Amino acid sequence: MSLTPNTRLGPYEIVAPLGAGGMGEVYRAKDTRLDRDVAIKVLPETFACDPERVARFQREAKVLASLNHPHIAAIYGFEEANAVRFLVLELVEGETLADRLKTGPLPVDEALSVCKQIAEAVETAHEQGVIHRDLKPANVKITPDGAVKVLDFGLAKAMAAEDRSTTEIVNSPTITADYTRPGVILGTAAYMSPEQARGRPLDRRTDIWSFGVVLFECLSGQKPFVGDTATDLVAKILEREPDWNALPETTPTNVRMLLQRSMQKDRKQRLRDIGEAWVVLDGALAGDFSVAGLVPVRSLPTWRRAMPWFVCAILIAALGALWLSIRPVKQPAMRFTLTIPESQALRAPRWPMMDISPDGTRIVFVGDKDSGRQLYLRLIHQLDATPLANTDDAYCPFFSPDGEWIAFAQKGKLRKISVLGGPATTICDAADLRGGSWGVDGTIVFAPNPRSGIWRVPAAGGEPVKLTEAGTGQGAPSHRWPQLLPDECLANRGFPSRRRRVRRGCAPRS
Repeated sequence: MSLTPNTRLGPYEIVAPLGAGGMGEVYRAKDTRLDRDVAIKVLPETFACDPERVARFQREAKVLASLNHPHIAAIYGFEEANAVRFLVLELVEGETLADRLKTGPLPVDEALSVCKQIAEAVETAHEQGVIHRDLKPANVKITPDGAVKVLDFGLAKAMAAEDRSTTEIVNSPTITADYTRPGVILGTAAYMSPEQARGRPLDRRTDIWSFGVVLFECLSGQKPFVGDTATDLVAKILEREPDWNALPETTPTNVRMLLQRSMQKDRKQRLRDIGEAWVVLDGALAGDFSVAGLVPVRSLPTWRRAMPWFVCAILIAALGALWLSIRPVKQPAMRFTLTIPESQALRAPRWPMMDISPDGTRIVFVGDKDSGRQLYLRLIHQLDATPLANTDDAYCPFFSPDGEWIAFAQKGKLRKISVLGGPATTICDAADLRGGSWGVDGTIVFAPNPRSGIWRVPAAGGEPVKLTEAGTGQGAPSHRWPQLLPDECLANRGFPSRRRRVRRGCAPRS
């Protein structure tokens, strides 16, 4: 039913249409009793004419109306007037996140801020036992002052039919009306979780998947899964990984880890609680990039009472820093023995078989797997090592400076994988790799083979750039096993020129 301006539904006077979708038509209206603007959502006729669904919706609406959070658009009531059943909703001014993304990806800080507010809203709903089921940019509004409001909480469940014999993909409000017509690009269906696409029962983890998809799109400006038909799209959701290289290079490491945890196809492996997501995003916004995503609790001192002690602490710290800067530092050598279980015997003697993380807490090595090899990761103080999935036939591993990633060679590619596991991503081609080193500036130098010289590539992936030329002919020198030195070493050794630094295996300064 289409309503024209000035139409009255009880005490509500229609002002103008706002939009329409699978959930019904939405109008701006005036509540003449309370003299406020509201949104009126007229329910679809197929829903409104089903007494059992209406009765069940009334029960669900009571739960939805109990949600009270600054980032959740409120439900004021479920009413009927002039034979029309409709919802009375909070009117949220501003543009939707979907409209905002039409202009391209959000800046990283803005994307983290917007998605942090979304996660806070979803957490509150989950605590009340409400699952959104249709989380997508079109259901998120950004007010003129930058605040986020999540719309349509729980309506997907409230409006669903009792009969579950039909698969969720047909009844899901995220599917466009033309889902069976070839050649139609599906938009909002791309936010469905794998279990939702399979028509299985849903829980709060389906919202966590959809949240991950929204965060991915905010950062990259593109959906992780697209398809021309429902079959194409569902196949990609169920079988393919997102293009993690589409994320901007400035995406914090812990945010990348959050995305991978949120978008695990097996929901048993997925992030357990969306509250963890907003904690990670809040930490990233504050400059905390730890993978654990734990934001330290900051106690606010009473300045008037603590000022003398604060000044004393500053003076002591300054004196200590001065003393440390002038005293010679001599770090003792560390010696230890690692006993590798027979089932994990070291492999590949032609190449480096192992590496120790920069902080000295982890070791990665190439070990046996059936008739082949794979990477194993273990803590220095432990005896058991954990095999890293997706690293079959890997060799020549080396750590990132923060110890959170491992780069390695595999089937003619230079790849990387998180120490927490998950999918391995390709950095670039690197046939017959002969060593690599990961710099603190996010650059990797590597030798594809002894006669190809040394090359440089961003750790996030990209096109390699050649740094050195290897010799040709019998007896000519070859280049292999490059190692980056820290800037302090370069300065102390007096290597002012780019050419000298490159020859010694150091990355040129930007």
